[in-house]
Amino acid sequence: MTTSTTRITMFGADWCRDCRRTKTQLDELGIDYDYIDLVADPAAADVAKEISGRTNIPVVVYPDASHQVEPSNADVDAKLRELALI
Repeated sequence: MTTSTTRITMFGADWCRDCRRTKTQLDELGIDYDYIDLVADPAAADVAKEISGRTNIPVVVYPDASHQVEPSNADVDAKLRELALI
């Protein structure tokens, strides 16, 4: 599995409160992103861990190849602004 370099990819799970919050934020901002459900695709958890070096979720990977783990709404907002996506 590879992550796109032109889109945001979010690794998460519906049982995760932080994942639901970040997903809602991206949806409300109208951001186009790929959501990788770690319950539906358990092998993707290894990809998320490889990217972040941690088992925490969500892992949000940005088009500039940077990533955030368990980001706050403010962290996501700042990164989206930095990338001129909002």
